[in-house]
Amino acid sequence: MPLPNHHPLQRPFVCRYQFPDPMAADPDGEGLIALGGDLAADTLVCAYRQGMFPWFNEGEPIAWWSPDPRCIIYPSDFCASKTLKRRIKNAGWTFSLNLAFAKVIAACADTRAYAQASASATWISPAMIEAYTALHAEQVAYSVEIWDDDELIGGLYGLKLGQAFFGESMFHRVTDASKAAFFVLMQLCAHSQFAWVDCQLPNPHLLRLGASILPRAEFLDKLAQQLSLPSIDWSSICGQKLPLNQLLNEDLMTYYLSPTALQLRKSR
Repeated sequence: MPLPNHHPLQRPFVCRYQFPDPMAADPDGEGLIALGGDLAADTLVCAYRQGMFPWFNEGEPIAWWSPDPRCIIYPSDFCASKTLKRRIKNAGWTFSLNLAFAKVIAACADTRAYAQASASATWISPAMIEAYTALHAEQVAYSVEIWDDDELIGGLYGLKLGQAFFGESMFHRVTDASKAAFFVLMQLCAHSQFAWVDCQLPNPHLLRLGASILPRAEFLDKLAQQLSLPSIDWSSICGQKLPLNQLLNEDLMTYYLSPTALQLRKSR
């Protein structure tokens, strides 16, 4: 049953550019849709709403991509492995939402810096960090953090629009910490009635976590449906550390996201 605490409407985002239709601009499915523009919040939101995201090396023109096929994961079908559940149960870690967005995106950028030289190794540039930090201030970009006491050991970030979540990047400093952050995201999105999470491009790590692929045309059609739905308010869970192992009780995330939890938080 959908939770009733819908997020207040985000401000209207108006792009000064007209993005082409991905299906018309890229009939062969190579993925590159457009070059140029900027990374303003309005531009980014409008691009994501049309199924595109920026991906380019620092110093190059901004490239807007809509890959075919598209990698997604269904939160309602996600099942953590026994090994990960055991790790979550016994590690003593905590999780948070939007408690350390700047640290998470910086850590994701650092992780990329140590990656093998490739087109994907340098895309989280200072300009991208600034752009997504601005989206965080607009309550569009969210981060999930995993903590071992006061040490940030893993996390991820992405965008939340309607009932669509667009995953961007993740990192870990301790084995299984990024998987734990992904587990939290799956719990959040499943209990928020999100049909799927966009993972953009497939890779072995995502496929091991249960991701699958959709033809771009089907993805774009489903995206329009998800964007038209009201988004669940996550503010009751933001900015605080909570025991990670409690999420093994599937009903607890429903409580964390409930109007009751939000009201208790506001009354503190």
